[in-house]
Amino acid sequence: MTFRNFLWLMLLAVLWGPSFLFIKVAVQEIPPITLANLRVGIAALILYVILRAKGRKLPRSREMWRHFITAGFFANALPFALFSWGEIYVDSALASILNGTTPLFTIIFAHFFIPEDRITPPKLLGTFIGFIGLVLLVGPSFLQGAEATFWGLLAIIAAAVCYGISIVYIKIYMATLPPFVAPTGQLLTATLILLPLSILVENSFVMPLPSWQATSSLLALAVFGTAIAFIVYYHIVDSSSATHLSMITYLVPIFGIFLGVVFLNEKIGWTAYIGCLFILLGVMVANGVLKRIYSQ
Repeated sequence: MTFRNFLWLMLLAVLWGPSFLFIKVAVQEIPPITLANLRVGIAALILYVILRAKGRKLPRSREMWRHFITAGFFANALPFALFSWGEIYVDSALASILNGTTPLFTIIFAHFFIPEDRITPPKLLGTFIGFIGLVLLVGPSFLQGAEATFWGLLAIIAAAVCYGISIVYIKIYMATLPPFVAPTGQLLTATLILLPLSILVENSFVMPLPSWQATSSLLALAVFGTAIAFIVYYHIVDSSSATHLSMITYLVPIFGIFLGVVFLNEKIGWTAYIGCLFILLGVMVANGVLKRIYSQ
């Protein structure tokens, strides 16, 4: 990974950073599956308009649509629903820590399915350092009275497994598609998967209109945390390994907590600052950024 790609990874973390906060606000009024459905549906519409404006079309190949369906299911439909549901029963700080297991699952899946992305000592070391940093960053919030249930914890961990599967799958089958095509197809199929579930399970068509706080959180999730984020995501996929991309889950909480300090006047302890340093160090070790800087 080049230093430029590392900066793209930081940009993606900025876009995804507020997601846990937005989900926590929106899910109080919008049922979890419906929230996930609206999130990917709005994002898919935005990307499709951009795609058509650029004169491009979605492919008609059945094989490619099978890839879209698989990616949409494991990268969006299932994990978004699991996170939205899980955060009803799990504190957002603990959800961030559990989401940080994504690189661990990604390393394992990539080792067996991507020949050029085998497990190496720097990847393992960087993942370990990054996870320690994540615990230091958000752990104190969890220890200060955070709430969680067994099924809520299981839902968040299952979502992390889904992310690991999707990162590897997208890298293998969808990394070389033209810009906007892959994220549009992926989010469109995720919308179609979630739509019948939101109607049958949550009767979404008759739910009351949410407040402006919930609506604005949903729109922020859809526009910044999904549509724009997946444009950046696929840019990184095209030039980085699956393992390197998975390190985004360590960077996201940094920006989430930063937003809390700036906009919500939240106070953080010294462990959070050390955690941030550990995370940045771990990501750079795993991605070989430090080695490149040293060699120059």
